[in-house]
Amino acid sequence: MSAPVASSRSLRLTLAAALLGWMFDGLEMGLFPLVARPALQEMQTGAMVTDAFVGHWMGIITAAFLLGAAVGGLAFGWLGDRLGRVRALSLSVLTYSIFTGLAYFAQTPWHLAATRFCAALGMGGEWSLGVALVMEVWPERFRPMLSGIIGAAANVGFSLIAIIGLFFSVTATSWRWVVLVGAVPALLTLFIRQFVPESERWQHAAAAGVAKPVREIFAPGLRKLTLLATALTAVVLIGTWGTVQWIPLWADQLTGGALPQAKAWAGLLSGLGAITGCLVGAWAGGQFGRRVTYFGMCLGSLASCALLFRGGLGYGAGFLALSFLVGAMTASFFGWLPLYLPELFPTRVRATAQGLAYNAGRVLAAVGALQMGALMRQFNGSYAQAGAVITLVYAVGLGLIWLAPETKGQPLPE
Repeated sequence: MSAPVASSRSLRLTLAAALLGWMFDGLEMGLFPLVARPALQEMQTGAMVTDAFVGHWMGIITAAFLLGAAVGGLAFGWLGDRLGRVRALSLSVLTYSIFTGLAYFAQTPWHLAATRFCAALGMGGEWSLGVALVMEVWPERFRPMLSGIIGAAANVGFSLIAIIGLFFSVTATSWRWVVLVGAVPALLTLFIRQFVPESERWQHAAAAGVAKPVREIFAPGLRKLTLLATALTAVVLIGTWGTVQWIPLWADQLTGGALPQAKAWAGLLSGLGAITGCLVGAWAGGQFGRRVTYFGMCLGSLASCALLFRGGLGYGAGFLALSFLVGAMTASFFGWLPLYLPELFPTRVRATAQGLAYNAGRVLAAVGALQMGALMRQFNGSYAQAGAVITLVYAVGLGLIWLAPETKGQPLPE
């Protein structure tokens, strides 16, 4: 079956909705690294606040977020394959907006963990649904370019929240106002439901019969691809959530909390690097092939993380420059993943398969986040020593990618 041809207006509306969704997704992810240390400092009463305490709870809350994203990716992906991409997408955005805003009322670290878990349900679903919708609607020749834009959009949001941190000092008395920004994307759901057309590929697939996506992705024909996609994604997410997301907290530690903008600058430079990396990663995947590019990204991430975490730097220009480089290398995968994952699975199960692969990888990344917290305690609150250990995960990716198929130049499976 040839791909249905959408009108130019439909293409623009679909891409606009997805880009805004991913941008706000990135903004939500950038919120917590910015507010985590001040929020946990406010909540720890009756005892001296230590970086080991902050690292311990940062690990738990990050793990809760990743587990929520894994559940949400599967649940909303299933809804997308059964009910349609657009309806499920609007529900996912509404979910992460409401629960991020509710973090304003958190009184204990467990409250933060609960709101992050619930918000992540929506964020996990939004990624897989947005990727499926855009890749199914737009012509195939645009896939590499769109993949880079997809990854970059989330990091634009991540950078925007860092800019807010530059002009608004996030402290133990002001962090609650920052999380209210996370409720803004709820307005996007009105636009999605009113103007964004449904994927015609999905409508054709749905007309052929009721899909049973969960059962099919674990059937013999797709099981190997599902497991490989999950493992490849897990390497990326463990590296990102186990270490890179902690860079703003590390900057705050290096300045002793005396320079509230330090964590914002670290987050901003990391985010700007990530935007660059996403665009380059998608371009390289289109030019050189999917497998060679993934191998190169793992190699570059290993080298740049070694320089940052083993270099013994204090906060300053060198630290910020390496934050940019690490952000670029480790985020380049997020331009590559929207290119590669849709090419592995047929339309009738694509949202579910992507949601499972991407977000089951987050379950493994949650283990990495907990290990980062444990290593923080073992290394007496040293982000550098703990990060140097966790980022070795990229070495696994160097070999794993050669077990996966090369899909460059192939159409999306129907």
